[in-house]
Amino acid sequence: MNKKRLPIANQIDRQTLLDQIQMLEQELGEIQGEIQAFEALLRSHIGHLIVEAQELFVLYKQIKKAKKAKRLEQKKRGKNYKEPKSLLVVPKKKKSDVIPEEQKERKRLYREAILHVHPDKFSINENETEIATEVTSRLIEIYKMGSLETLQAYHAHIFKGNTKILLGDDASKITVSSKGDYLQQEKERLENAVDSAKNNHIYTVIVEYENPLTFVDELRVYYNHRIAQLKKRTRKGV
Repeated sequence: MNKKRLPIANQIDRQTLLDQIQMLEQELGEIQGEIQAFEALLRSHIGHLIVEAQELFVLYKQIKKAKKAKRLEQKKRGKNYKEPKSLLVVPKKKKSDVIPEEQKERKRLYREAILHVHPDKFSINENETEIATEVTSRLIEIYKMGSLETLQAYHAHIFKGNTKILLGDDASKITVSSKGDYLQQEKERLENAVDSAKNNHIYTVIVEYENPLTFVDELRVYYNHRIAQLKKRTRKGV
């Protein structure tokens, strides 16, 4: 009797995770939308100050570089100057060189999954094409940016039939090996992303300031002070 109930319980748990993921995605989208809108508003008020500060900072860096080169030339003209021995530069290893086995496994998992879920396989059914496009997009994103553990979990997620894509008979021969559950990992990733977005200083201003537009005055004071400092540092030039 318990064995018959297990799939139903698992199905309910999975649907709960899907609902939680959807809610987190919506919350994250709303927060990011608020931040982007407020940042655009800030730029409309003090964009000219931000640009001026950036231009002066670039000029300041150029002046520092020129002064450093000038001092070096002066040292070279000195009697006791000795040319420094050049250090051997060791090229940084690429990720693919560091753990080739991991790269090989990532490619295998990706190619194996993309072969079964690519939208071209479902061009007859519009609904399945849309689902396959979403699954493929997420697969590519994880392959490029995610960890091997996340890719393994999503690979297992696909071949356990959790994506609503009707896989071919040959898919049943695919071996899945993942210690983690993709939906649980995705939920945790989104929770972290939401927390990070809420800790964004701009969002703190939006939710905590009685009048968020007073932040414009704070930024105006900051950038005017910054510009004054940079003007002083760049006045004399080289």
